[in-house]
Amino acid sequence: MVIMALDHTRDYFHLGAWVNDPTDLAVTTPVIFFTRLITHFCAPVFVFLAGTSAFLYGSKKTKPELSKFLITRGLWLIFVELAIMSFIWSFNIHYSIINLIVIWAIGISMIVLGILIYLPQKAILIVSLVLICGHNLLDGITMEGKSFTSVIWYIIHQSSFVDYDSFVLNVGYPVLPWIGVMALGYCFGEFYTKDFDVSVRKKWLLRLGLGAIILFLILRSTNVYGDLVPWTTQKNTTYTILSFLNVTKYPPSLSFLLITLGPALLFLNATETIKNKFTDFFLVFGRVPFFYYILHILIIHFFALLGLLITGGDWRIMILSGDVFTNGKLGSYGYPLWVVYLIWIGIVLLLYPLSKRYMIYKTNNKDKWWLSYL
Repeated sequence: MVIMALDHTRDYFHLGAWVNDPTDLAVTTPVIFFTRLITHFCAPVFVFLAGTSAFLYGSKKTKPELSKFLITRGLWLIFVELAIMSFIWSFNIHYSIINLIVIWAIGISMIVLGILIYLPQKAILIVSLVLICGHNLLDGITMEGKSFTSVIWYIIHQSSFVDYDSFVLNVGYPVLPWIGVMALGYCFGEFYTKDFDVSVRKKWLLRLGLGAIILFLILRSTNVYGDLVPWTTQKNTTYTILSFLNVTKYPPSLSFLLITLGPALLFLNATETIKNKFTDFFLVFGRVPFFYYILHILIIHFFALLGLLITGGDWRIMILSGDVFTNGKLGSYGYPLWVVYLIWIGIVLLLYPLSKRYMIYKTNNKDKWWLSYL
């Protein structure tokens, strides 16, 4: 959650962020590239553990109760993405940019998981692995335009911007592989049941984590399967390594998921028994992820607008419109990367007391059913 804020702070404050892709090897630097790369862990781990949370929540409920919760929460998240987050990202009351990104993908995945839970656990595992490992077979199928068929395909597997004149639809998170990630996380919940042996869990975390990384190295080295964009030899060794690590997130390729979820499992193994003031600090954000997510985007965007007001810039360029990537208004806007890091740290520290207060409120009001949706 904290690392995620770094990526979004970079989006709104870094010089050139609105016109240059931080993973474009023609324009990026190693520092900018790795600033973006470390944030790749956020979405897959978040979606994966959302599935695990669903399993643990369901261990105290009947299947119909869990299914109802997942489907209704999924519908709620889709509404939040369309009605609330699309505005917060843009501050445009005309909704000229409609985003279908991470909250949307989680919502769709929850709805599908709400149906899948009626299958045997092994069947859910098979479905998840087929989606994760097999969806790159669909990379060769591409659509263009804004026909109904094309948009459906964008939603399923092909990231795209669709210009409808009055607004732009940004399909940033095609849902097919994300459904697989959440379903796999649901199966992973078995490792965290109350009576599961901790030593056995740690062994499995180590095996699965190392196995995922080794499989990534094999697939990525061969350049045969697993990612839409193969790596290539670059101008020097450093940039060749960057090319090797530059895996596809939209939609998340098999290679992308292996090199993000693999290290995440190793991290879970290494931190199994660690508990101190440092971990307690981060635990606050993890216990109120939805509240934190909405609030951190709102504050980051507001501070970007406020920064323009203070420095005498044109604050109106932060009221984002559908042509934000083509009108050039944000081409010269932004600050050096070290400033971005300072702003990120400041925003995280600002969000901590707010998140902690809300965490305490949730803890003290478990009888309020609606809090489970926030």
